Amino acid sequence: MTGSRTPRASAFAGLRPLVADTRTQAPGGPRPDGIPLDPLQQIGRRREQPRPGERCEMCDEPVGAGHGHVADLENHRLLCTCRGCYLLFTGQGAGGLRYRAVPTQVRRVAAFTLTPGGWDRLQVPVDLAFFFRQSGVGHVVGCYPGPGGATESTLELDAWAEVEAANPALAEVAVDVEAALVRRREGAFECFVVPIDACYELVGLVRSHWTGFAGGAEVWAQIEVFFDRLRERSAVGPGG
Repeated sequence: MTGSRTPRASAFAGLRPLVADTRTQAPGGPRPDGIPLDPLQQIGRRREQPRPGERCEMCDEPVGAGHGHVADLENHRLLCTCRGCYLLFTGQGAGGLRYRAVPTQVRRVAAFTLTPGGWDRLQVPVDLAFFFRQSGVGHVVGCYPGPGGATESTLELDAWAEVEAANPALAEVAVDVEAALVRRREGAFECFVVPIDACYELVGLVRSHWTGFAGGAEVWAQIEVFFDRLRERSAVGPGG
C-alpha cells in the first residue's frame, strides 16, 4: 500500500478509536454510560482515580482503583469493569465480535529498529506517537499527543509496513486493544507494546501538564515518569 492521507486534527472525522470513559459517579447517583468516541478530544481528559460510588458498566457492581477495561467494539468505547466481568472476555473468542478485555501487559520491543528518515516518513512532528489497528479500518492509525489532545498523523501507509518488517514483534500487537508506543529521545528510539488505554492516559497527562509553546519542564518530567513505569512493567521476550 502506498500514498498518504490528508492531515486530520483531534476530531478524527470518520474514525473512532477506543477510549476509556473518564467520568465518575457520585455516591447514590445514576450509573454512567460509556462515552462515545466522537469527538476525539474525549481522550485528552485526564482520568481521575475512581471515586466512591463508581460502578462496573456491565453489572453495576462497585469498582475500585486499578479496575480493568473491556472494549465495546460495536460502539467503539471502553467500559470500566469489575474483575468478574473483565475475566469473562479475556479468553480467545469470548464475547464474539462485541467485547474484548484490554490486556494489562506491557512489552518492550527489543532492539527496536527505526531510522530518523523512517520516523520522518511517519509524519510525526514530535518525539512521541502510538500506532494501532482497529476493526473495520483498513490501515494503521498513528496518533501523537499535544496540548489539545491527540492528533492523527498523515501516516504513509507503506511507511508503517516498513517499520513492522524491520521489527517482527509488532505483528503481535492485538487489534483494537493494544498499540505500539514509540518515543524518540536524543536520536535513539524505543518502543513498547502497551494496552490501548495506556496511550490515552499518556494523552491526558500531556494535555493536563502542558504549558507554553514547548510544554514546560513539568510535562516532560511527567512523561519521563510514565516511561519509567512502562520499563518497570515490561518484560522482554523472544523478538520483543
